[in-house]
Amino acid sequence: MRLLLLNISLLSFSLIVNGQNVLRLNDCISTGLENNFSILVARNNEAISKNNFTAGNAGYLPKLDLTGRYGGTINNTTQNLTDGTTSSSSGVHNTAANAGASIGWTIFDGFSVRTTYKKLNELKQLGELNTQLSVENLVSEIIAGYYNYIQQIQTLANFEYALTLSRERLRIDKDRYMLGSSSKLQVLQSQVYLNADSSKLSRQGEVVRAAQVKLNELMAVKDLSATFESADSLIEVNELLLYEKLLDATLAGNTSLIIASKNKTVSEYDYKIITSRSYPYLTMSTGYNYALSTYETGSYKNQTVNGLNYGLTFGMNIFDGFNQRRSIANSNIEIQNRELKYLEIEQGIRADLIAIYNVYGDKLRLIKLEEQNLATATENLDIALERYKLGSLSGLDLREVQKSLLDAKDRLLSIQYQTKLAEISLKLISGPIMEYYK
Repeated sequence: MRLLLLNISLLSFSLIVNGQNVLRLNDCISTGLENNFSILVARNNEAISKNNFTAGNAGYLPKLDLTGRYGGTINNTTQNLTDGTTSSSSGVHNTAANAGASIGWTIFDGFSVRTTYKKLNELKQLGELNTQLSVENLVSEIIAGYYNYIQQIQTLANFEYALTLSRERLRIDKDRYMLGSSSKLQVLQSQVYLNADSSKLSRQGEVVRAAQVKLNELMAVKDLSATFESADSLIEVNELLLYEKLLDATLAGNTSLIIASKNKTVSEYDYKIITSRSYPYLTMSTGYNYALSTYETGSYKNQTVNGLNYGLTFGMNIFDGFNQRRSIANSNIEIQNRELKYLEIEQGIRADLIAIYNVYGDKLRLIKLEEQNLATATENLDIALERYKLGSLSGLDLREVQKSLLDAKDRLLSIQYQTKLAEISLKLISGPIMEYYK
């Protein structure tokens, strides 16, 4: 009964797989780049840095202000005159209204405006690079998740093959038992092996579903439980990666290195902005004012004033308590820190490249070895099955040969996936990770 229920569940799983969407790697990357939340946040931050890169934000453009005000006073007044008389008034309501327009413009401030504009441009490029870094990391995760799903599907097929072998062995043992050439114990042992393989197959089905959910999460699809089938069925490895070319590409195009270099440039601009405070500055201002005042007492009823104003302001900081000197010293230290950070990142990337490339080379050699092992194990199983049918091989020995074949397949799949991960990491470090997105 357990075998019947398991077969029904596996049939249902097979029907679901056959009726679901077929996704290529390119489809997965496209969906992830469109929906993934971290990418959306990175793009919003990039948009902010682009919005900040303007001539007005740098200080190139003049500023125009419009002001207007209306107000008044209500006063009670008592005056004691020198001749002994008293004059008083109450509820005197005077009003005043004014409006004006003013323009201010910095003509020179020690090259601070020009330097700020260059700094804003660097920050804009940093925003683009941070988005690019997020995209590259996400693409590498999606590629790894996609090929992990393929690996788990292949492992599932491996377990299905094991189950097929166990069924065939049980059939042989039952036929031999019916003919009297085998014992009931042998049939029961074959049934135990069949049940064990069935259980492994069922658990692997859960692993496949978990791999699907993880990939759905990376793609940020609404229905995380959605099922799909990969267009690819094999893990193909690029065996042509060369360390020297990867190193040159890494030093020239690694996004983290470029970001570190940009941060150092921003610190240098900050230094120039601070030193510009030591220069004199020149500003210009002009404006127009209109004022209307009304009086309830006095020699005149109202007064109107309007006219232009203008001026030039020239100034220079002579002494500020040594704060300028302190700021310059700290800015120099910050530049040194940025340089050290760049060297630290470069050293780490070089070390990662060496380590991952060594893994990549070792795994390529292991693939060749495991392919030979798989061919040998397959041939051994064919011979063992024939000997088992003739009764010249024990059930325990057959199980061992069968296990050797399944282990060889599993090792080859695992090494292929590990090699693919190393290949993805090398492409991520050296820059051309987007080559997978075609």
